[in-house]
Amino acid sequence: MGDCATGRWELYDHEADIGVRGFGASKSEAFEQAALALTGVVLDPALVESHERIAIQCEAPDDEFLLAEWLNAIIYEMSTRKMLFGNFRALIGDHRLTGEAWGEAVDPARHHPAVEVKGATFTTLRVGRCGDGWFAQTVVDV
Repeated sequence: MGDCATGRWELYDHEADIGVRGFGASKSEAFEQAALALTGVVLDPALVESHERIAIQCEAPDDEFLLAEWLNAIIYEMSTRKMLFGNFRALIGDHRLTGEAWGEAVDPARHHPAVEVKGATFTTLRVGRCGDGWFAQTVVDV
């Protein structure tokens, strides 16, 4: 997985679906990067302007379920608000995540969304330490 302490994200193939993986110096940064990877399934996150902030809160019994809840909350906001997000902040503590997503309304002429993400799955769902950093990953249904 390389240097896990450097904030970055990546996609990986998993049968008919797509895996999302985030890395960071902290668990929170790995969750933020996993959210960027989620956006990366749809389009290049750099194309999304941060016009509107949406608050997101979730909780779960462990880190893996918290990652799935976080990503599914973002997917829900994308779907119901018809928005894309390109910037995220996640604060994690005591099995709770308080987060924010910044983005804008979908503009099909400018964004050209590739696919619609239906939800985060439990396939390859994992959060853990990696060298000096953290990683957070799962497969999303497209």
